[in-house]
Amino acid sequence: MKITVVGTGYVGLVTGTCFAEMGFDVMGVDIDRQKIDNLKNGIMPIYEPGLEEMVRHNQREGRLHFSSDIRKGVEFADVLFSAVGTPPDKDHKADLQYVRQVAKSFGENVSGHKIFVNKSTVPVGTGSECKKIIQAEIDKRGSDATFDIVSNPEFLREGAAIKDTMNPERIVVGVENDRARTVMEKIYRPLTRTGRPLLFTDIKSAEVIKYAANSFLAVKISFINEMANFCERSGADIRTVAKGIGMDSRIGSRFLHAGIGYGGSCFPKDVQALIQKGKEYNYDFRILEAAEQVNERQKELIFEKLHRHFPDMEGKTIAVWGLAFKPRTDDMRDAPSIKVIKRIQAEGGIVRTFDPVAMENARRNFASVNLNYCKSAFDAASGADVILVLTEWDEFRTVDLKELKSLMKGNLLLDGRNIYDPKDAHEAGFIYEGIGIGLPVSAGPSGNAIKISGPKIKEKKPIPICK
Repeated sequence: MKITVVGTGYVGLVTGTCFAEMGFDVMGVDIDRQKIDNLKNGIMPIYEPGLEEMVRHNQREGRLHFSSDIRKGVEFADVLFSAVGTPPDKDHKADLQYVRQVAKSFGENVSGHKIFVNKSTVPVGTGSECKKIIQAEIDKRGSDATFDIVSNPEFLREGAAIKDTMNPERIVVGVENDRARTVMEKIYRPLTRTGRPLLFTDIKSAEVIKYAANSFLAVKISFINEMANFCERSGADIRTVAKGIGMDSRIGSRFLHAGIGYGGSCFPKDVQALIQKGKEYNYDFRILEAAEQVNERQKELIFEKLHRHFPDMEGKTIAVWGLAFKPRTDDMRDAPSIKVIKRIQAEGGIVRTFDPVAMENARRNFASVNLNYCKSAFDAASGADVILVLTEWDEFRTVDLKELKSLMKGNLLLDGRNIYDPKDAHEAGFIYEGIGIGLPVSAGPSGNAIKISGPKIKEKKPIPICK
């Protein structure tokens, strides 16, 4: 069986490469010719652990090919997966222009019988729309080609996308008939024979499942962040609270990690898109609207903590550790770091930053912002008044806190991901503040700081400039 995957971003490139790893003959198609040329030469457009090695291996084995010609992609395939982007438009609805274009190209070039699979995250009703687009193009040509529409939403986590593809918790496939079901069963047989669950539904249900799953997880994150903010004011410890409620099997411990909010390519846009889709059906998703509002407020939290300690940030040096929205990816879409850094800059702060893999993406996101990009986390911290931890990279967890403190001008550590033990931080000489762990200051019911205590700040050498 030959498979074409249109779109070579996170979903398309990982999906196509994993299909090749399963033994299928796969063509990856993208209109970006430079991206395709790079892929042919083994240059990845994204950072994803293990992906580069898998792409090169399957190219050498002759199972993975790349092209910028959609016509060739349609002609090549028995099954075509559409994995193009669905970014939010100005009204926060899913922008389906790329999905529609793939459907149109499929209809313009399909012959015989083929299957069109929506792998992209698309709102309910998109399958029906694609079916009309494809049929209209077939009718326009007077062709006798036939096709089936399938919805096969992805559930990949950036940073663990290969694992999630090869060892999925579930595979959801929306079909209209047994013919399409049989083909999709064959495609996923290498996974289902090892016990991976394959759920067949109607197309609309499959489309809703993807949005419902992401939205539920977004609500869970916003809920624990709300509890964290309350714990911080009341003196409780959110880590203990999360552990306690996570022991309830009905709740579970996953996604109960307090922090500065979710970001990335999925949760923000999917929550917003589902809210907007609800309006089309005259339904208000009040819980989702609240979760979105909490998340946007949470992104401001680390800045508010910083501002409480430094009401005047003019000339203060802030070390920002972590730029990507989460570890093991270079993706900065809707990352909290963007909003935090721009606010610091606007108030005259000097930002020295480091991220293990997202520095190049940062240069694009902060093209108009003068940042100091440093070669290491310690380099960024050298001479800094404060460290902000915005992404929970493993290499940040294992630093020697006493050595870190000795490099700094100041002694404030604001941990936006709760990766350090407050006791260890205090013993190393830091004023430490996490999320939902209780303020290391005297505070009244309103949460306003009254007194900050901690070791005195020593004068240090002039701050070195990162390139």
